[in-house]
Amino acid sequence: FDPRHYLGTHRHGFPKTGPHRLRFLLESVKDLRETLKKKGSTLVVRKGKPEDVVRDLITQLGSVSAVVFHEEVREIL
Repeated sequence: FDPRHYLGTHRHGFPKTGPHRLRFLLESVKDLRETLKKKGSTLVVRKGKPEDVVRDLITQLGSVSAVVFHEEVREIL
């Protein structure tokens, strides 16, 4: 979870993630973790800036062959 997603937007000051969206997100992550657990896997959940968290996870795991990510699409005006 990137803390920057819970701050006000740079344009209008509205939260990027309000209470209803946050609850949906938390429930979705919980459900995904439970589904993966039933299949013998797990889900790693961390809080922090992704550029820091991913680097730390790679360091901890030691043998990472690939990292896949997506970038948020930003509105251009």
